[in-house]
Amino acid sequence: MNVVVLLTTALVITIALLAAAGAGKLARMDGATYPTALTRAAITFAAVLTLTATLASAYATLLT
Repeated sequence: MNVVVLLTTALVITIALLAAAGAGKLARMDGATYPTALTRAAITFAAVLTLTATLASAYATLLT
């Protein structure tokens, strides 16, 4: 069970990092400065993690 939790956590962090990198790249392509692009990437990273935590909480509530 611990292995499943570890692999799921690694997958979620990887997806969050990819989404953040994409958001940062798109911001730079749109002409944003580096600090603005980094801020947008950080917001995207946090949003993906928050959404994942919310969904995990909802699933845990449904399964118990």
